Amino acid sequence: MKVLLTGANGYIGTRLLPVLLEQGHEVVCMVRDKRRFALESDFGTRVKIITGDLLKPLEEIPKDIQAAYYLVHSMSASENGFSDLELLSAQNFINALKKTDCNQLIYLTGIVNDAGLSKHLSSRLAVEEVLKKSGIDFTILRAAIIIGSGSASFEIIRDLTEKLPLMVAPKWVQTKCQPIGIRDVLRYLSGVLSNEKALGQVFDIGGPDVLSYKEMMMQYAEVRQLRRIIITLPLLTPRLSSLWLNLVTSVPYALARSLVDSMKNEVICKENKVTEAVPGSCLPYRETLKLAFEKIEQNSIVSSWKDALNRGYLETSFMDQVKVPQNGTLEYKVKMPFERNSEEVFENIWGIGGSRGWYYLNWLWNLRGFLDKLLGGVGTRRGRTNNFSLQAGDVIDFWRVLLADKNNKRLLLFAEMKVPGEAWLEFKIVEHQGQTFLSQIATFRPSGLWGRAYWYAMFPFHLFLFKGMARQITVFKI
Repeated sequence: MKVLLTGANGYIGTRLLPVLLEQGHEVVCMVRDKRRFALESDFGTRVKIITGDLLKPLEEIPKDIQAAYYLVHSMSASENGFSDLELLSAQNFINALKKTDCNQLIYLTGIVNDAGLSKHLSSRLAVEEVLKKSGIDFTILRAAIIIGSGSASFEIIRDLTEKLPLMVAPKWVQTKCQPIGIRDVLRYLSGVLSNEKALGQVFDIGGPDVLSYKEMMMQYAEVRQLRRIIITLPLLTPRLSSLWLNLVTSVPYALARSLVDSMKNEVICKENKVTEAVPGSCLPYRETLKLAFEKIEQNSIVSSWKDALNRGYLETSFMDQVKVPQNGTLEYKVKMPFERNSEEVFENIWGIGGSRGWYYLNWLWNLRGFLDKLLGGVGTRRGRTNNFSLQAGDVIDFWRVLLADKNNKRLLLFAEMKVPGEAWLEFKIVEHQGQTFLSQIATFRPSGLWGRAYWYAMFPFHLFLFKGMARQITVFKI
């Protein structure tokens, strides 16, 4: 069967693709930028990559597709008129599908059984209604929070529970939900494909446990053998709750605000009829936690929510920043000679950030990350998805990987921290007149006078910070 997979670079899409291929399907992956296609494996002719911007009419969808997955939405967008943009995207997608042979449309969304839905849950329900009216047989899966290595829900629970022995939490931690493991989500997504029992159906999907967010954190603590105390306060407003979540976890403020707004709603399945179409039971919450940690300990996290664009899917592709500008920029260059094997030095570059840190004055990097958090930025708590591999689009703390070229020994990062301008950080190994050097270039394109003032205020720190980091990269040994 020929299947269209939107959001192929997303948390779900990245994991669903190999499942579909294992079942023998031919998959057309729609992404906004082919340079960001996340999977490195050679799937041969069974995978085709096409580009498409859902805010514009789509033209490149193959006519002979037979089914389509719509896995596109964003919790982190906060622009005015966001709901209208979501509806426009869905309608453009439907208009394109009507010109194909598609006979099934599968949409993964959130459980929307509660009254007084948040802005984002209301938007997803509105998108669901648009898809239902498409005239194409639909299958809609409504999930509660998804637990798995790299999922936003799991990482938030992990951040809160691991870092806070005593937690003073907002009242939303008492809200009930029905978590489901990523393994079961993929089982349902693949199981409803070309399944006659799933056509024209809307299914709630969730695990066997109905828990409050507080109970989920306490069970996490038990699995990790941690002693934790959680005190709830009804006085924390949504704004204060969002700021609290932003500071304590790796979640940026815009996403934290969306999550807090949605956490007032109970996300509990009203029925379990999905088992009639896809038989089988879901894993309990504790088992999903254990599986997530197995992946983390094996350093085999397939995808992470953090690798999605920070501002949501509606933003212009960040990959346009891969060419560092030459005009109107300020630079600080370090050229550090070394005698070691260049492969060893580049492995240090490849492993930068995350648990390894930045090799020199890590406390200063962490302080910069904390200040970024106070300003509503991403901070450094995002870490990195994998300690041993890198590819374009990955996150490294408050940087985004633009180029990860092992063959030419070059790594280019783009700053997602709050700065009055745009910033790049480039590492590469170069040879000149028989000598090998680590070239490290910090480039900043200031935004107005304030941007220039920021650069010159930070310049004294750059003098010793970047030179010290370059020196440590050339000598560091694991």
